[in-house]
Amino acid sequence: MNAEGFVKYSKIYEGNIYEAYTLLATIETLSANTNTYKPLVVIDAGIATEENLAMLKKKGYDYLCVSRTKLKDFKVANTATNPITITDNRDNKIELQNVIKQGCTDQYMYIRSQMKAVKEASMEARYSKHFEEELAQLAKALHTKGGTKKIIKVYERLGRIKERYPAANKHYKIVVEENNKIATLLTYSRNPLPNIKQTHGVYFLRTSLKNKDEETIWTIYNTLTEIEATFRTLKTELNLRPVYHQKDCRTQAHIHLGVLAYMVVNTIRHKLKQKGIHHDWKNIIRIMNSQKMVTTSIKNDKGQIIIIEKCSQPKEQVLEIYNATKYKPTPFTMRKDVVPHSNSF
Repeated sequence: MNAEGFVKYSKIYEGNIYEAYTLLATIETLSANTNTYKPLVVIDAGIATEENLAMLKKKGYDYLCVSRTKLKDFKVANTATNPITITDNRDNKIELQNVIKQGCTDQYMYIRSQMKAVKEASMEARYSKHFEEELAQLAKALHTKGGTKKIIKVYERLGRIKERYPAANKHYKIVVEENNKIATLLTYSRNPLPNIKQTHGVYFLRTSLKNKDEETIWTIYNTLTEIEATFRTLKTELNLRPVYHQKDCRTQAHIHLGVLAYMVVNTIRHKLKQKGIHHDWKNIIRIMNSQKMVTTSIKNDKGQIIIIEKCSQPKEQVLEIYNATKYKPTPFTMRKDVVPHSNSF
């Protein structure tokens, strides 16, 4: 697709193809059918292996992706500037700052999302709570009749607990005391984490593009997240649940419907963005659903059914969207239909 999010070319592949292994063939097919120049490849972390990035660079393609790991040793690219703060479609504050990773020629961008930080902190608290509850049960079993006491069994059970909560496990120190291969005491304590809050909601973008400012990189990457979010909403609105077709042509038609629906959505959003309205599709649906059509049916003394339909007046946000897309704010004012009595046919 182009920079405005409009689809320029699409191709349907077999469902059992692994993207990471067919990346080059896919990109070259798309490139050959769209542009004479080499496009920028925007991919998610799952496909952005070191091998694939090296291959793209060798073939002359620039790329932008989410870093597969959080950088620990990095320095700010421009120490004279502070992180810039932007807001997304949900008014979530996001910090952006270009950084440098030692020994890597790619450009990285530090991102910290306030909403993501709150979510991660909540998840960490929940995992820690469950982790401690299971450790407490294991410790209690050492002094309970019929409980797990053999040191081998205790370590096996402890290992399973750690497997279930790997995110919480790394923050705890666990000590098991034993006597003659029998566990006598299990204690645990959380390691001090003075800067844990600063790590919540943090991830990094990685790109081969050079000398690009934070907002440009974010805008380019955001096209991928917007497309994904739009298709998730369309899946619900169009009821595109999994259907097991017997013929390839039916499968292609099903997928093609999703692409056509996306084009309609992107056309509407493109018009709105030109007027400074940057709602995502889910929010647009929520706003527009506030305008209703009211249907009233009554029966007269002749046995006829009179159906009256009226369209409610749009609210301010609805009217703003209508004006930006040059649609009528009320498709109709009132419609009246008279259905004859069944005996009159």
